[in-house]
Amino acid sequence: MIDTIILLTGPVEETALTEVLRRHNEGLTIQPVRTQEQLEALDPAAIRRARLIGFVTPVVVPPHILNALGFGAYNFHPGPPDYPGWIPAHFAIYDRARTFGATAHRMAERVDAGPIVDVELFDIPPGTSVTRLQEMAFTQVARLFWRLAPVLAIQSAPIPELPIKWTGTKSTKRMHRAICDLTPDISPQELERRIEAFGAGDFGVNLTITLHGHKFRYVAPEAKTKADPSTNKPASLVA
Repeated sequence: MIDTIILLTGPVEETALTEVLRRHNEGLTIQPVRTQEQLEALDPAAIRRARLIGFVTPVVVPPHILNALGFGAYNFHPGPPDYPGWIPAHFAIYDRARTFGATAHRMAERVDAGPIVDVELFDIPPGTSVTRLQEMAFTQVARLFWRLAPVLAIQSAPIPELPIKWTGTKSTKRMHRAICDLTPDISPQELERRIEAFGAGDFGVNLTITLHGHKFRYVAPEAKTKADPSTNKPASLVA
């Protein structure tokens, strides 16, 4: 039986996930970590007797830690198998995707490439925003965790794999920055697509355009209203 789980997630999720895992195995030692630096600081002996669980985390687990884990590592990805990588909900909205979901998979050296062990899929209602799609995906990724928690907390053997493969282009931070770099000849239709998917400036990456040597960034209406309550102007490009 597993006795140690390294839980790689955010502070909000940590408490709830710990409670769920201990409900199935009261004797579990839960080691919470949030950064790669904290991972590197773990006792090698603890890593050898542990299983690692990543839940909606941007942290990439180094190969030497993956290889040292005694009971493998599993990740809960807030996107379906055809949207591996960075901020999948944003790219799905940009692509006008009709379905989305969440994926549980065994971690491998390449991000979002390990064998898939469970999936939840759903249709995207018309007019769904990025924020709403993220909320819907989080609900499904939580459902996957609750379903797999008994196995993760007790079973030492690997979780059986499904005959499902990762597909699509794996999105990256570099792709995110590139798609937010607008060109002066962008069409009105393409501009609207990028505003819809990336206009919120999430993770500090704003839509920007360079004109005559000056760089301008897009600010969504809500952001501009918060920054300057005296104005109620529509969204604009500000230097």
